[in-house]
Amino acid sequence: MTARDWLAATFSLDDHDTDFRTEALAGLTTFLTMSYIVVVNPAILAATEDKPGIAVPGYTVSEVQQMLAVVTILASAAAILVMAFYANRPFALAPGLGLNAFFAYTVVGVMGVPWQTALAAIVTEGVLFIVLTAVGAREYVVKLFPQPVKFAIGSALGLFLAIIGLEGMGVVVSHPDTIVTLGNIAQNPVALLAVLGLFATLALHTRDVRGAIILGVLATTAVGWAVASLGVAPQLAPSVPDPQYDITPLAGAFVEGFQHVEAFGFALVVFTFFFIDFFETAGTLTGVSQVGGFLDEDGNLPEMEKPLMADAVGTTVGGMLGTSTVTAYIESATGVEAGGRTGLTALVVGLLFLLALAFVPLAAAVPLYASHIALVVVAIIMLGNVSEVDWNDPTHAVPAGLTIIVMPFTYSIAYGIAAGIVSYPLMKAAAGEYEDVRVGQWVLAAAFVVYFFVRTSGVLATL
Repeated sequence: MTARDWLAATFSLDDHDTDFRTEALAGLTTFLTMSYIVVVNPAILAATEDKPGIAVPGYTVSEVQQMLAVVTILASAAAILVMAFYANRPFALAPGLGLNAFFAYTVVGVMGVPWQTALAAIVTEGVLFIVLTAVGAREYVVKLFPQPVKFAIGSALGLFLAIIGLEGMGVVVSHPDTIVTLGNIAQNPVALLAVLGLFATLALHTRDVRGAIILGVLATTAVGWAVASLGVAPQLAPSVPDPQYDITPLAGAFVEGFQHVEAFGFALVVFTFFFIDFFETAGTLTGVSQVGGFLDEDGNLPEMEKPLMADAVGTTVGGMLGTSTVTAYIESATGVEAGGRTGLTALVVGLLFLLALAFVPLAAAVPLYASHIALVVVAIIMLGNVSEVDWNDPTHAVPAGLTIIVMPFTYSIAYGIAAGIVSYPLMKAAAGEYEDVRVGQWVLAAAFVVYFFVRTSGVLATL
């Protein structure tokens, strides 16, 4: 039996109507669109003179960032390999954006919790997830998601991807009066090349060119490097720092963190990490599954406990190694759109992460302005999912609409889902359709109300 035959049998490629080449291309596509986390996660988590985070005595900021880059790769690979071989799904995982900022700025910065204790909270959350997933509790909660919310998640994720992508391309920038506005594209070589690359990629997609997304990303990268090498626009070429592979100051630091636990504050940190990660992962899996056609007629992902277990294992391993919560990535949609249907796609992503260990500084070789083109393309595709919602029924339109609006505008998958979950039973009650709401959905809505109060009332800042 050849290696390809073994892979085809292991991942049931024939049953999923796919092949090795398609899965490999999908894995490469996903990796390229999310590889930025290897650089961004360390930049957020590492403490500097201007911001809180992880600081290791005797090591420079650059060295700590390189440690975190290695840890990011290892934690991501661990979770992705579980996803590949146990869940056989094309989803990729890595330390979550937003969760890492909460770790550094709120937990370590505002609350003054030692970063070692914050890691202990991550490990605690991960173990809770493993237990809850093993007994089927996480899957049960996900099934409580109202149908209109499930159908809206894909489009909401599309808008969320669009904002991330356009910002990374330099097309959308912040503005003090209008919050966001159009960047000075004609004056910015990065934004100009990104826009040209975007339209080239969309043209390839329109012509049904196989691998259009990856071709567009790679072509844009190649043009950027070529122009930069001529000295015309050096900012098009990313800087590549020297690697730092020693992670011993981070690995196992969570054990020390348990020695400095203040019960209430620690429980609140675990609770917040738990809530955000739980619903961001569930929302991402549902949204990406909708793109891939993985959902059943009720809008549920069959055997969802398996990809949820990959998330739980990744979070636990990540906390033990020294990084914030690992979660499923919406960038997985790029690989699914490229044809990824099985765990072989995830395996390719995981192997590419491990391969990046040998070239840690080159992990960001594909610049953000190029990789984020894929996010915008996929965002446009995902908007089509909005047609699944019954917009003629207000009890469906309101939860779906709030999910789609709140998610991108709060820059949070969890908040968007929460808005939909809270509004669904309220709208059903207003319409007198009490029998359509399960008890668990009322409980879930109440839990989110409590969460929003804790998150927005300033309780965290007073601890």
